[in-house]
Amino acid sequence: MTIQTVAILSPGEMGAAVGAAFHQNGFTVITAMEGRSAPTRERAEAAGIRDAGSLDAMLGEADIVLSIMPPEAALATAQAVAQAMASSGHTPPYADCNAVAPKTAKQMASVITGAGGSFTDAGIIGNPPGGSPKPTRFFTSGPDAAIMDVFDGRGIAIKQCGPEIGRGSAVKMCYAGITKGTSALHAAILIAAEALGVGDELEEELTYSQEASLKRMEVMTPALPAVSGRYIGEMREISKTMSSVGVTSGFHDGSTDVYELMVKTPYASERRDTVDKSRSLRQTIQTCTEYLPVKDAAE
Repeated sequence: MTIQTVAILSPGEMGAAVGAAFHQNGFTVITAMEGRSAPTRERAEAAGIRDAGSLDAMLGEADIVLSIMPPEAALATAQAVAQAMASSGHTPPYADCNAVAPKTAKQMASVITGAGGSFTDAGIIGNPPGGSPKPTRFFTSGPDAAIMDVFDGRGIAIKQCGPEIGRGSAVKMCYAGITKGTSALHAAILIAAEALGVGDELEEELTYSQEASLKRMEVMTPALPAVSGRYIGEMREISKTMSSVGVTSGFHDGSTDVYELMVKTPYASERRDTVDKSRSLRQTIQTCTEYLPVKDAAE
C-alpha cells in the first residue's frame, strides 16, 4: 500500500521531531489534538503536524499510525485506538514506537490485531531527528514490519529485526538499559559521595584516573532531572524485560529510584532544550542530595 498520510500519537518532544522530519520529506503528518494542551498544539503546529480532530477522524485519514509517547501511556493508547478502530471500521497499520518491554509490545499487538489492524513493534534509539548528525534509528519487528521501510532515509533510519513481535523493543530495552542505566548509576554514586561528605575527594580522583567517565557525567548529569519524569516508566519496562529472561531487575529498579529522586528537584521543571547550561555537575548533585529521604541519626 502507498503511505502518504502519517498519524503520530502524540507530538511530544520525540513525536513532534519525527513528525517534522516526515513533513520535511514530503509526507502529510496528522494527529488527534482533541483534549490536548495548548503547548502540545503549538509544538505540533510548529512541526507541520495538522490536527485531524478526533481519534476516529484521524484513523479515517491515516495510512499508518505511529505511537510515540511515554511508555506508561502506550498500552492504554493502543486500547483506545483499537476501540476506535472497531467502532469506526478504519484500521490503518499501527506501529508502537515506545520504550516498552517485549511482553508489553506483545500485549499491544494482541489488542490492535484483535480490532482488525496490523501491528509493528518499533524501538527508537538516538536523539530526536535533527538533534544529531547521525539519523535516529527505528529498530522494527513483526510480520508486517516491512511497511516501515518507506521511512528509511527520509528523516530516520529503519533497521529490520525480524518477524517476531518484541525484537525491536528488546533492542531498545537493552540499549537504554546501558545508556540511561549508566547515567542513573553515575548520579547515584555522586549523590552518595556528596551525602557522605567526600564529594571533593571523589571528584579529584575521577579527574586523576577516570577523565573520560567524569567528562560524560559533566555532560549528561545536569540534564537528567529534565528528562527524569520520562525515564521512570522506561526503567520499569527495562526491569520487566530483564526479569523476563531471568536476569536481575535490581539495577533498573534502583535507576527508577534515582530518577524518582531527581523529579522532585526544581530542575525537573526544565525541558531538554531549556536546561541551564551554566549549571555544573557538582551543583546539580548538591541539589539532588538535598532531596534525599531524611535518615534517623541513630541508624
